[in-house]
Amino acid sequence: MLIESFQNEKIKNITKLLTDNRFRKKSGVFVVEGQQENERAQKYQFEATEFFVCKSIFKGKEPKEKIHYVSEKVYEKIAYRGSSEGIIGIYKAKVSELNSFKPKGNSTVIIVEGVEKPGNLGAILRSCEAFGVDALIVTDAKADFYNPNVIRSSVGCLFGMEVFQSENHETLDFLNHHDFNIYTTIMDETSEDLYKRDFTQKSAVLFGTEHSGLSDFWSGKGKNTLIPMTGSIDSLNLSNAVAITCYEALKQKKN
Repeated sequence: MLIESFQNEKIKNITKLLTDNRFRKKSGVFVVEGQQENERAQKYQFEATEFFVCKSIFKGKEPKEKIHYVSEKVYEKIAYRGSSEGIIGIYKAKVSELNSFKPKGNSTVIIVEGVEKPGNLGAILRSCEAFGVDALIVTDAKADFYNPNVIRSSVGCLFGMEVFQSENHETLDFLNHHDFNIYTTIMDETSEDLYKRDFTQKSAVLFGTEHSGLSDFWSGKGKNTLIPMTGSIDSLNLSNAVAITCYEALKQKKN
């Protein structure tokens, strides 16, 4: 059966999943667009409930079951990247408790507080995956991990990462319980350069929002750390700062 109507209930449901965060969370499912992203979701055992394929666009290997075929016009309506690649999957969301994470002796954890922009969160996930960070923890989250823009900008890296949402108090208790070195990105007279920190041991680096930095909760909870800079500006985009930190951790472990 070919779906050609925008009024089809399944098409209206996808549109709502893409645009309504509350509906997406209540439904417990999310949308994944693109061949690579769907392959990663399945590789890391995310359970698909159904697929929507436009045969005139899609060039990959079709899923074996749960397929609905759609016209090009319908696909363009439900695809948040236009007419790219021709496949959309619906998957069940996973909820992971922070206490399920078992850090290693040299685990590196990135913690971002109150991140708001889905694109930033996706870019952070991409850097964490690329440089071998063991977990990403988002505290006081304002962005949804399963927002389509997070999945798109992370190129599906979300699916292979240990990712958690947590409150500040719970996160601090976890870090202390597991004897992490805590590095806070707060600039004051006690701050030391990033490359002077030891990432060969269990380490957690905390980042706040671009607008206001870390909240007062984290003041005095860790060693203040900064990225050395020589230009005239005094800060970096959040995702860039995280990427530099992830690379420094990887470099120290390799050396």
